[in-house]
Amino acid sequence: MTSSLRDLKVYTTYPHSCSYLENREATTLFVDPRQEVDQVLYSNLSVLGFRRSGNHLYRPHCEGCDACIPARIAVNDFTANRTQRRCITLNQDLDVELTSDIRDEAAFELYRRYIEQRHHDGDMYPPDREQYLSFLDNAWECTRYYRFYDEGRLVAISVVDELVDGLSAIYTFFDPQEEKRSLGRYAILWQVAKAGEQGLDYLYLGYWIKGCRKMVYKSEYRPLELYVGGRWTTLL
Repeated sequence: MTSSLRDLKVYTTYPHSCSYLENREATTLFVDPRQEVDQVLYSNLSVLGFRRSGNHLYRPHCEGCDACIPARIAVNDFTANRTQRRCITLNQDLDVELTSDIRDEAAFELYRRYIEQRHHDGDMYPPDREQYLSFLDNAWECTRYYRFYDEGRLVAISVVDELVDGLSAIYTFFDPQEEKRSLGRYAILWQVAKAGEQGLDYLYLGYWIKGCRKMVYKSEYRPLELYVGGRWTTLL
């Protein structure tokens, strides 16, 4: 099953407070939730700048504002810089396990501590199990859950979607006490390497927003491609 993009129905939300820029209103474009989705359709929409949250595919659609720019790393052209190489070396001792879900208490407890200590001012605070599962569920059988362990202790989980042309970094949460490891940075670097191992071209990072502190980290990965004016262009 793969629908033509021209046949898709989309809807917009009412204006609401922007999660990224202060004193701004946002409007979101959603694909009809009744639409049947498979990996191919999901991949095609990702190329057009759509993102997923749970089983919903969306893209910012704000009047008079185009600050949210889809971003992806060109895997085959990526070269780690000095700081990134140091991060990779620092975390080479971690063991990685692929699991089928994150419904267990250990995973949610890690998420809870991460949100409470790192994102207590965000939309996901306070952490709620139902919201956690609906946000990170296995959408269309293409979601993978990678757990990172330090001598048997769970320190991070990356939720990753497999697309036709790349991986999509949905969310990573980690032990907030492990600041020296820079686990957020390492998770991205690990996913770049994973995409390369699988012969995929891109790692989709969601939206890059100039002037948003939470999104600055995405500029560290070069070459970074941005979807501007209906085409992907390289940010050198």
